[in-house]
Amino acid sequence: MNENMIWMALTGMLIFCILVIAYQQFVFRRGTQTMLQDISRKLQDILENDSDEKIMVFTNNKKISLLCREINRLLLDRQKIRAEYRKQEMSSKKMLANISHDIKTPLTVILGYLEMLRLNGEKMEEEQKREAMQKVEKTAEQVMDLINQFFSLAKLEAGDMDMEISKIHINELCREGILGFYDILLQKDFEVDIHIPEQEIYVWGNEDAIHRIFMNLISNAIRYGSHGKYIGLTLRENKKNAFIDVIDHGAGIKKEFAQNVFTRLYTMEDSRSRNMQGSGLGLTIAKGLARQLGGDLYLDSEPYERTIFTVELKKC
Repeated sequence: MNENMIWMALTGMLIFCILVIAYQQFVFRRGTQTMLQDISRKLQDILENDSDEKIMVFTNNKKISLLCREINRLLLDRQKIRAEYRKQEMSSKKMLANISHDIKTPLTVILGYLEMLRLNGEKMEEEQKREAMQKVEKTAEQVMDLINQFFSLAKLEAGDMDMEISKIHINELCREGILGFYDILLQKDFEVDIHIPEQEIYVWGNEDAIHRIFMNLISNAIRYGSHGKYIGLTLRENKKNAFIDVIDHGAGIKKEFAQNVFTRLYTMEDSRSRNMQGSGLGLTIAKGLARQLGGDLYLDSEPYERTIFTVELKKC
C-alpha cells in the first residue's frame, strides 16, 4: 500500500470520527434541549395550577440533575411560604372574629346599662344609678384595655414598637412586680414563695416592657393558678443571662397545648377553665416584648403540679 492510499485511509477515518462526534454532539444537544423544554413546561404547569408537584427528570447529565434539584428546592421553599401564608390568613380571620366578639360583648353590656338608665333613670335611686354607672365605666375600661392590647400586638408584629434599652437592676424590678399584687394575693389567700438573691443582677432591657411582662405573667398565675393557691417568683442567672421564673400550682397546660399558648388569640379552651379565659393576647405580647429585648419567654407545665413561665434576659 503506497503512501497516498495510507493517507487517504487515515483521512477517511478522521472524517468518519469527526462525523460521529458531530452527530453525538447534535444528539446530546437535542436531548438536552428537549429535557430543558420538558422542565420548562412542567415548571410552568406547576406554577399555573398552584400545585405541590416537583420536577422529575431521569438523566445522567449532572448539570441537568443539579438544575432540577435547585428548582425543586425553590419549589419546596415556595410551598412552605404558601403554607405559612395560609396559616397566617386563618389566624388573621380568627383574630378578626375574636376581636368582633370580644369588643361586641362588653359594648352590649354598656348599651344595656345605658338603655336601663335612659328608660328607668328617673325611677332609680341614686345608689342604683351610681352602681350602674360604675359598671358602665368598668366595662368601658375593659374595652379600652382590649383595644390597647390589639394595638400593642400590631406594633410588635410590624416591628414598630421602639423601646429604649438600658441597664436594669432586675432584683429590684422583681420585688416591685410581686409587691404590686400583694393585696390581691393576700385577699385570695395565696402562698407566696419568693427567691431573689441579694447579689445584684443587671440586665439589658426596658423597665416598662419588663414590668408589662411581669404584670401579665403574675396576673395569669393568679387567674389560672387559683386551684393551687400558690405563686412563686425565682430570679436566677448564668454567665450570660438572667432568668425569672413565675410559678403556680394550678390546672396547668397540657403538653399538646403548650406550643400554642404564645399564639395570638389562643385562649386555651381545653387546657384552662373556659370561664376564666382572657383575650388570648397577653402571652403573645409578653413573648414579643421579651424577644424584642433580646431574650425570650418559655413554658414548662405539669398540670395540677406546677406551671412555670420563664423570662430570659441578657445580662449586662
